[in-house]
Amino acid sequence: MSRGARRTPVVAVLLALLLAVSGCVGLPESGPVVETGERARDGVAPGYSYVPQPPQAGASPGEVVRGFLDAMTATPLQTAVARQFLAVDAQATWEPERGTVTYDEVSDPSGTGTVSVRLSGGGRLDARGAWQGPLSAEASTLDFPMVQEEGEWRIGRAPDALVVPESWFGQRFRSVDLYFLDPTARVLVPEPVFAPRGEQLATTLVQGLVAGPGPALRGVARTFFPAGSAVELSVVVADGLAEVSLQGDPRALDGQAAELVLAQLAWTLRQDPAVRSLRLTVGGEPVTVAGGPSATDVDSAAAYDPTVVTSSSQLFGLRDGAVVVASPGVEEQVSGPLGTGDYQLRDLAVDLGATRVAGVAADGSAVWVAPLDGVAGAGGRGGAGVVTWPGADHLRPGWDHAGRLWLLDAGRGGAELSVVVGGRRRVVEAPGVTGQRVRQLLVSRDGSRLVTVLAGGGGRVQVSRVRYDERGRVLGVGRPVRLGRGAGDPLVVRDVGWASPTDLLVVHAVTGDLTELRSLRVDGSPASLAPEGSADLLRERVRQVVSSPVADEPLLVSTPAGLLDPRLPAGEVLVPPDVTDVTYVG
Repeated sequence: MSRGARRTPVVAVLLALLLAVSGCVGLPESGPVVETGERARDGVAPGYSYVPQPPQAGASPGEVVRGFLDAMTATPLQTAVARQFLAVDAQATWEPERGTVTYDEVSDPSGTGTVSVRLSGGGRLDARGAWQGPLSAEASTLDFPMVQEEGEWRIGRAPDALVVPESWFGQRFRSVDLYFLDPTARVLVPEPVFAPRGEQLATTLVQGLVAGPGPALRGVARTFFPAGSAVELSVVVADGLAEVSLQGDPRALDGQAAELVLAQLAWTLRQDPAVRSLRLTVGGEPVTVAGGPSATDVDSAAAYDPTVVTSSSQLFGLRDGAVVVASPGVEEQVSGPLGTGDYQLRDLAVDLGATRVAGVAADGSAVWVAPLDGVAGAGGRGGAGVVTWPGADHLRPGWDHAGRLWLLDAGRGGAELSVVVGGRRRVVEAPGVTGQRVRQLLVSRDGSRLVTVLAGGGGRVQVSRVRYDERGRVLGVGRPVRLGRGAGDPLVVRDVGWASPTDLLVVHAVTGDLTELRSLRVDGSPASLAPEGSADLLRERVRQVVSSPVADEPLLVSTPAGLLDPRLPAGEVLVPPDVTDVTYVG
């Protein structure tokens, strides 16, 4: 599935590792493009080497700035040449490992005493490689104060960031996930970052993991690596085994802490195709689960799966207002109260274990929660075991791994978010959601993310993070991040579904009978930074996407003809059109 001392995060690790070897690389004066003989890895074809030119005698201030920007696109990555464009004092203080700035286009340099360039289509990533959003208008202008040293112009101060074109970044970095734990330590919470492709991927992943989720994710995600942990040199991968050696106190990893750290490592390192297992040592001492092998398989730790390994894979839907099992070839009413047709539902959500179902009344005035199967009763509403949550205009609710039921009432006064835990409903204030016109809600299975689609225009997709205490009580919801910026034409959103724990599928209406399924990362990063992302064009009027965060569960689309698998021959209907609102659990 799925896919103490200051510690060096993901992008900083890449720079530290590659800059350390840059002194061994000859720097041709002409700055050529050179073919390399490296074997393909991580899905990347053998590439090329580009060594940019150093500053030229008599270069103007604008030429120096242009050369500095060009030098940051050295391949393999190194900043030794770029640093030569800086004044002596600036060379000593410049820290490009503190972040990354990407841009689509850059203006010609202007000015003499201070040279300015304007970036367009830009974005920011922090030192971990986590997307921070598009550049503000102010941050899109870079100013370089110039000084003269020994008769030559040099840059007196430069931004503490790697400043590179989006296309260059997208070819050399890939979007990956670092796996932390939720506050209760029951389920893994993936956090997207960008990491370099190639031989140092395993080291970069472990460095990012050891660095931790950071203060911005307090209450959302936590780590069990001991404070002060650090990678010793690099992660060595040989014959599929990754040797992870950390500095630190091994006594801090007794009992469950060892199991949790190994789970974090296994899920994170499985993204490197060269790694099949790992062996962890801390302070020179091996770390294993009690009674377990010395090496941990990267496909282990299923108990912490962010998609929840015990989740049902069945499909459910509605026929004539009653809940039915809707898996292809198996369409039958469930035996619980909401399978009778007495409640006349317009939507539904089934919990992950497929034991309870929440059904939305036809007019949106109530959500009824009942056992999925069991004795339906003598007929009519209000049977035993049915709980009613009133409202004005309920949207489809959502369930998470802890059995929390999330409700969104989209009444005339604007959206009201609430959560039901242990039979009690509590309103939750959600900035950017509460009081807004909302037309869809999704909940991640790990409970860390709420996806909402705002009404107006073509629809606005956004993701909010949920904070909990260590007992799993909801503490609050953060301000949302907007998705789909820089995705080309403005999105016309018909529906949204999960493609993975950190990817969404958006049904984008191109024309009346032409639909695009567009993939969006939950961090809001643009598709241009992740070329491996997909956008599939279908010659169908797709009304709904039926998708799951589990990799091997089929993606289906709802059309006027019925439920189709877009990968199968056109016209093959898997579920007839009289079964509507089909959904996986969650």
